[in-house]
Amino acid sequence: MIPESGASQQVFIAPSELSSKAHIPNLETYKELYAKSVENPEEFWKGLAKEFYWEKQPTGQFLDYNFDVTKGKIYIEWMKGGITNICYNVLDRNVKEKKLGDKIAFYWEGNKPGTSLKVTYNELLQNVCKCANVLREQGVKKGDRVSIYMPMIVELVVAMLACARIGAVHSVVFAGFSADSLCDRIIDSHCSLLITADGFCRGDKQINLKQLADEALNKCKEKNFPVTKCIVVKHLWKTEPSSNDVCAEGPSPLKRICQNLQTPWNAAIDMWWHELMEDASDQCEPEWCDAEDDLFILYTSGSTGKPKGVVHSIGGYMIFTATTFKYVFDYHPDDVYWCTADIGWITGHSYITYGPLANAATSVLFEGLPIYPDESRMWQIIDKYKVSKFYTAPTAIRLLMKYGDEPVKRHSRKSLKILGTVGEPINPEAWLWYYRVVGEERCPIVDTFWQTETGGHVMTPLPGATPLKPGSATLPFFGVVPSILNESGEELEGEAEGYLVFKQPWPSIMRSVYGNHPRFEKTYFRKFPGYYVTGDGCKRDKDGYYWITGRVDDMLNVSGHLLSTAEVESALVEHRAVAEAAVVSHPHAVKGECLYCFVTLKEGRKFSKTLEEELRKQVREKISPIATPDFIQYAPALPKTRSGKIMRRVLRKIARNEKDLGDTSTLADPAVVDQLFTSRCQMFNV
Repeated sequence: MIPESGASQQVFIAPSELSSKAHIPNLETYKELYAKSVENPEEFWKGLAKEFYWEKQPTGQFLDYNFDVTKGKIYIEWMKGGITNICYNVLDRNVKEKKLGDKIAFYWEGNKPGTSLKVTYNELLQNVCKCANVLREQGVKKGDRVSIYMPMIVELVVAMLACARIGAVHSVVFAGFSADSLCDRIIDSHCSLLITADGFCRGDKQINLKQLADEALNKCKEKNFPVTKCIVVKHLWKTEPSSNDVCAEGPSPLKRICQNLQTPWNAAIDMWWHELMEDASDQCEPEWCDAEDDLFILYTSGSTGKPKGVVHSIGGYMIFTATTFKYVFDYHPDDVYWCTADIGWITGHSYITYGPLANAATSVLFEGLPIYPDESRMWQIIDKYKVSKFYTAPTAIRLLMKYGDEPVKRHSRKSLKILGTVGEPINPEAWLWYYRVVGEERCPIVDTFWQTETGGHVMTPLPGATPLKPGSATLPFFGVVPSILNESGEELEGEAEGYLVFKQPWPSIMRSVYGNHPRFEKTYFRKFPGYYVTGDGCKRDKDGYYWITGRVDDMLNVSGHLLSTAEVESALVEHRAVAEAAVVSHPHAVKGECLYCFVTLKEGRKFSKTLEEELRKQVREKISPIATPDFIQYAPALPKTRSGKIMRRVLRKIARNEKDLGDTSTLADPAVVDQLFTSRCQMFNV
């Protein structure tokens, strides 16, 4: 992602008309505020906290933490003793205090063009209150966990906010995950109720989500964790719309007429969402919660193969996501904002749901695919809703680049003011295409670096203030103090490359791994005591700009989604023919990285195309289609040290056909490497 040494680095400055109206209009203002935020974080964030409603103001110490495992338990506490409710702050505050009830909260754009809805803040608040009352009627209480397994529909946002309103903890599971993945997350978080949908469409493909949910619940029951209540949204539309359908100008997103499509049904536990909502009251008093109470659990892949339940608390997350949204996207009341992420990931939590709603923003909520029904769909939507702030992934940008400039230029895009990227470092070539073709050289690009664990942007340009370098995440956000360490844990000054760490907490940093605080401490704080360890490598250039170089642990970043090598290896080894497996990353023109798998077979088994497809199917079913391997290579044996450790560094070189392997003195059997290069040549017919 970094230009070669000696290559010219272009720097792009925001248009003066944008900077003059920006919340942070220049680099000097940024530097002044940044200094205040890191030198006196309590005073800085206390001032921002006053913009929100508190049933009881925070008392006592505003910030208390320990990052050093040698000094005891790791903990982070912001505004402890403050009593609030995040749902009240993102809905009631906008409707009752700011009188914005008639403002559009979401334009929902369905998978199929022409299928759309408008939802005002009044309508959203009423439906959230109804859903909150439904959950209370089903016995859900403050602190209970609720699993949500839904497509990108308004009801997903409603369900999340309803949980937050009554103090329940939501655990959203991406609708592209398998039944096994859903089952594991339900059991790990001890969810008492599941909310799902009958199904949805992705392009021309129809997904029977309820069937997958039923498989997951059956697996839960087999593992002695029965879930006794499941609420199901009727989402799928009729094949032939009739005059009774409520669509583009319908009064409510919760009264759509949908087809049943033989939805599997268990009358003992299943309940239709629309039937429960029909008689529920649209008035619901919020549950007042401590700022440090849990808001949600969101699972991210772990290097051990077992997903980690990242826990975020209410107060700090609320303030940080609201603040980053306002400043990073330079949000103003007349903007229309579109983030293309799925709410099943942290980007959708922070920058579709909580951050935008806290700012009373109008957002686009998109169910479909970027190239369905054709490759101009995204630009058509931008024109349709006059989108001014657009936030997407480098994977999507690289995909759309393949179709050339014409599909983009087919639409005006004149409403665009700021572009953003998320999920992985963006390569300079894609950055420049995004800037020159999509933004017509007038829209700054905010290349945001952050993680599920950070809750919000930690390294990012501010569009009116930061000179931009293609491929660089530039500078830290307010309150964030990065450092680069060498292998010995020493801080490196000036131009440097090493481990990216952070020296002090910001309000939205994760608080723990659900049910396993020792894992939280080991994963993020034990390697370098006194620092939060991101797991990413980083370079800092002569101007102090940061360039993320990728993962330094056993994780892969595929299309912006972190995957654990151990998790994929475990799925492969479960196949009856596989004795051992090793997974490494491989460059991919669209995804950034893809999975390259080496498999050693059991005695008497033979590698074949049939087996290869079986293994791909196994990974899809055990984890998700996102984890499907691009390459599977037969390995007579794997390169190991004398102590038996697989040398993945060597396997990465083999996968890329790079013969310079570096130091191989610890290899137990050097002949294995030659065998694997030969096997690779046979696989690629070279």
